[in-house]
Amino acid sequence: MTSTKLTLYTEGNCDAPPYGLRWRYSFWFVTFVVGLGIATDLLVYSVIVVAIPFQLEKLGYSAISVRTIWLAATIPVAMFSERYGARKAPLVIGILILIGAQVMLMEAPFYWLMCLARILQGVGSTMVWVVGLALLCDMTPTKLIGRQLGLAMTGVSIGLLVGPPVGGALYSRFGFRGPIIFGIISAVLDLVGRLLVVEPKEARRWEQQSLHIPDLPELPMHGSLQSPNSPISAISPIFTKKDSMMKAGDGNKHQEKASGSTESPGSRPRSLFSVLALFVKSPRAITVTFLTFVFGILYTCVEPTLPLHMQSVWGWDSSKVGLLFLAAVVPSLFSGPVTGIIADKYGTAWITLLSFICSLPWWGLMVIDNLPLFIASFALSSFFLSGAIQSSLVAELAAVSRNIDGVGYAHVYAAFNFAYGIGSSVGPIVGGQIYYEIDQGWMALCLLAVGLLSFSFLLSFFYIGDVPVFGQFRRLCAR
Repeated sequence: MTSTKLTLYTEGNCDAPPYGLRWRYSFWFVTFVVGLGIATDLLVYSVIVVAIPFQLEKLGYSAISVRTIWLAATIPVAMFSERYGARKAPLVIGILILIGAQVMLMEAPFYWLMCLARILQGVGSTMVWVVGLALLCDMTPTKLIGRQLGLAMTGVSIGLLVGPPVGGALYSRFGFRGPIIFGIISAVLDLVGRLLVVEPKEARRWEQQSLHIPDLPELPMHGSLQSPNSPISAISPIFTKKDSMMKAGDGNKHQEKASGSTESPGSRPRSLFSVLALFVKSPRAITVTFLTFVFGILYTCVEPTLPLHMQSVWGWDSSKVGLLFLAAVVPSLFSGPVTGIIADKYGTAWITLLSFICSLPWWGLMVIDNLPLFIASFALSSFFLSGAIQSSLVAELAAVSRNIDGVGYAHVYAAFNFAYGIGSSVGPIVGGQIYYEIDQGWMALCLLAVGLLSFSFLLSFFYIGDVPVFGQFRRLCAR
């Protein structure tokens, strides 16, 4: 690759470029940072799950329930990020809030202070789920977004895989502060990664001038439109995200919108109500948001009930149930990236549909009192649910943003965060109530999951994808 001459203008003076600009501005590095952020979020959440009940008992309390309050931060974060084209700053602020919340939780002498710390922890987590995923989509060529999102989403499985066992061991050895200090150390490493990222708004300050930088691919000029297959788009697709979708007759209109803006839908920021109106008008957007809500319910409804079911049927204690959860998490490390690659190559319509239909039978088999069959069914349901479905929905939301002018990546991932947050809050309540209030509670819970997955399958058939599977069949029959 030929060398490029670049210079950075700062109040009229020339500065040397940032160290490692090439790899710090690559979508691979951003994928790693976002994946690390997601893993840190889940690790910080799960590493103290074992310790919190004991700490509350020590303080004389029995419950802490502040899980949904932080959802109020989701929409303001998304609107700010899209309005000002800000990605890196919210990410850094988010991890600093997360670190501060951990310190507060560790030293909290009162119940209300622990609640406040958990709320702040959720606010910090919002940044990576909304802004982090938006930044990843900004930086990644359109044809690779599904794969990179799938890789980043493996952070969910890694965080849940590491958090509980490490938290339990540290709590046994060092007490309540042990797992929290581990979470703080992980968050500090995450902070370093976020500080190293060079976002498009920073990189666009560089123009071809007189400074020799041999290791940096050429960056586009302000407002230039590049082909999505050009070498430039591989390093800075933020400038060309929607250009590949333009019709020839709309070129001038889209070029005017793309010039000088980091926002995918255009240079003029939209109000919250305007974004909501565009979102609600799209059956595809509404469908994927609802499916995310269903995913949140299904992913969390077994949390309070599975240990009780395993104990009542097979006499398992908490340590064995923990191993079962870990065994179910491992397969999802692989299903996410595979789903993303398939979505990039063939679109999200078929892979989303197949993920729902493949997840469905395993819930039905979990009503049979056969231990090997139960373990295999639980692992396979996790493979398709937490891996394939989650990654396909995230990739579908990126496609929704690209197809609705005025709706940016941060907007759709705010919808994802909000829908999943509500679903994951409803899930344990629904699961617990069904299990306790119905004679055959576990069977009723599994049948509910089968019903929700069947309904989700139908919605996916009609509304998911650039051309839904139903539309593909209609075209095929019309020939």
